[in-house]
Amino acid sequence: MRIDIITIFPKCFKPVLDESIVKRAQEKGKVKIFVHDLRDYTLDKHRKVDDRPFGGGSGMVMNAEPIFRAVEAIKSRGHKARVVLLCPQGETLTQKSAKRLSKFKHLILICGHYEGIDERVRQKLVDEETSIGDYVLTGGELPAMVLVDAVVRLVPGVLGDKNSLNFESFEGNLLEYPHYTRPANFKGMCVPQVLLSGDHKKIELWRKEQALKRTKKKRPDLLAK
Repeated sequence: MRIDIITIFPKCFKPVLDESIVKRAQEKGKVKIFVHDLRDYTLDKHRKVDDRPFGGGSGMVMNAEPIFRAVEAIKSRGHKARVVLLCPQGETLTQKSAKRLSKFKHLILICGHYEGIDERVRQKLVDEETSIGDYVLTGGELPAMVLVDAVVRLVPGVLGDKNSLNFESFEGNLLEYPHYTRPANFKGMCVPQVLLSGDHKKIELWRKEQALKRTKKKRPDLLAK
C-alpha cells in the first residue's frame, strides 16, 4: 500500500509515522508513506497557498492550483489513487470505512485548512471526504494521522497476530469484551474465574456476553445496527 499526504505542515507527521505499528509497517515494506509540502507546488516566490474568498467573508481559502499540481504530480508516477479530503464536512471515519480504505493500493490524503479549500478541488479531484467527528480542528493533519493509523493496521501482514483484528471493538457492531492479565488478584480485585478455568468454550461465551452487556450500556446505538 502507498499513502501520499499533502499538507502545509509536513513536520508534524514525523512523530506519528516514526513510531509503533505504523513505523513497523513501513519497515516490513507493507506500506510506503510519503508526506508532501503543499508549498513545494506553488509557483510564486512567497509560496502562497491561500487567498481571500470571493464574495467577501472572514478567513482565507486554500488555492486550487497548488493542490491540483500536487495531486497530478503524484498521479503522474503511474499510480491509480483514491483521493481523500480530510475536512469537517466529510463522512465520519468508522471501522467499516477504515476497512474499505485499507483495500485500496494507493491513497492520497489532502489536509484541509483555514476556512476551507476552493470548491473546484472537491468537484474535480476528490473521490471522498472524511471527518473524524462533529467538531472543527485547526486543520486536516490530525484527522489524516488518525486515518493513517486506523487504515495501516488493517493492511494484511502489519499486525503480528491477524486474528486480533477479529475481536476488536466495533467488529460486528460490538464493543470489545474486558481484558485482564497478571496478577490474578490485585488489591483484592480478582480476575473472573471463568478466564482461569481453561475451558475455551465457556471463555468464548463469557466474552460474547460481556461484549453485549458493554455495548448495551455504552453504545446502544451500535446494537440497533
